[in-house]
Amino acid sequence: MTHYQQRITIQTIGKSLTNITSKIQSVVNDSSIDTGLCTIFLRHTSASLLIQENADPDVLKDLSNFFANLVPEDGRSYIHDAEGPDDMPAHIRTVLTKTSEQIPIYRGRLLLGTWQGIYIWEHRTHSHYREVVVHITGN
Repeated sequence: MTHYQQRITIQTIGKSLTNITSKIQSVVNDSSIDTGLCTIFLRHTSASLLIQENADPDVLKDLSNFFANLVPEDGRSYIHDAEGPDDMPAHIRTVLTKTSEQIPIYRGRLLLGTWQGIYIWEHRTHSHYREVVVHITGN
């Protein structure tokens, strides 16, 4: 069994979902692994990693709107505000989602569904550089 690992840095544009599917597939290509498992880990506590709809952008808008209502940024609901009023809500949103994903690889390709894409969900208001660790095992 072969192991391959690469870190990639993604700049987000502030509160948004950034499709990183092609960047992850490029790492899979670099690995030369034909059949295996791709583990993706986002090394942050105020952004999330998720697999979601990649065809209709309204899905992403609805998710963002839902989370904005679920976890408000009203500036008075939280004790922790060391980095601004969007900081604690970003941590809560990350807890409600996740920071890692595992995707099978077959014939050198991620086995995502037809309408699935891999996203970094930036929960902070401003742009950030986010580090993603991609670890691939297989043959």
